[in-house]
Parts: sequence; structure tokens; C-alpha cells
Amino acid sequence: MSAWLKTIDPQRFDSVTLINNAGTVGNPAPLASAVGAELSQALRIGLEAPMLLTAAVLGATREWRGARKVLNISSGLGRNAMGSQAPYCAAKAGMDHFSRAVALEEAAAPNGARIVSLAPGIIDTDMQVQLRGASAENFPDRTRFVSMKEDGRLDSPATAAAKVLKYLARADFGNNPVADVRDPA
Repeated sequence: MSAWLKTIDPQRFDSVTLINNAGTVGNPAPLASAVGAELSQALRIGLEAPMLLTAAVLGATREWRGARKVLNISSGLGRNAMGSQAPYCAAKAGMDHFSRAVALEEAAAPNGARIVSLAPGIIDTDMQVQLRGASAENFPDRTRFVSMKEDGRLDSPATAAAKVLKYLARADFGNNPVADVRDPA
């Protein structure tokens, strides 16, 4: 990312925005039965990759003109723990906290970037399908995810994306580095 950004003429752009949207629920199960490689992969996807990409973009665009934003897609599970989801919860909680730390750094920097770790609401994604299909023995909250689908409480990916983009365009983007699409403007 850093090398590619160095090939870009920064005068061509009025702003730069990085959106980190990655995560994996892996195999829902208690941590005691976690497979080491799967645990590492969940943390690399959900926390390490967003941190590396954020560092690359912030470093490479420090002198660019115009607004710089980083939007990390977090989750309610980063703020509310759930059994059999320790890797996902930890990655998203880590994302929230690294966003807070970077927001402090960028607030003190000239042309500092605005950063938000945003919970996008409950979305009908492949991750939801995976959780609904998990073993009730390994994932006791499975019925909760089934009922959310049956009760129509899940946003479509398109609806969720529209909410995320609307939040990204808010004038107060970055005032609260850990936010939710449902937060009032």
C-alpha cells in the first residue's frame, strides 16, 4: 500500500479515505477448543491487517492536501462480549481501541486524519449464515441469531452500506472515534 501510494500524484485528489472492512467469525466455539492457526488468522484479518493498512495510508498521505479519513468497520461484538466468539470480539475491540489511540495521534498532527471505528448494525451477511448454522453445543447464542433472521431484524448489505456511507459523509465524522451507524447526528 505504501509503495503504491507513493506512485500517486497527491494533487489529483481533494481527499483520501481508507475503509477497513474485514473480519471472520471462524469456527464458533469456546476458546479452549480453538485451533491455533485459525485463532491467528482471525486476529490477522480482523486487527493486524487494518492496523497495517491504516499505518501505510496515514504515513504515505501525511503531506497530501485535503481531508484524510479512516473508517474501520467494527461490530457490536467489539463492545459486548459473546461466548464462543472470543477471536472476533477481541479483534473488533482491538480495532475500536486502536482507532481511539490513532485519533489522539492524528488530532495533534497537521492535517490529521479523522478516524472512526463504526459498528454498522446487524447485517444479513455470510457471517450471519455461518453463526445461524453453528453447532448449538459450541455456540449457545445460535438461537439469538436465528431469531434475528426470522424476526426480520437484519439489514440487507445494501441498506447497511448506505448507512455506513451516510455516516462517512457526516460533518462530525471523527468527533467520536468509536461510533455506531445508529448514533444521532
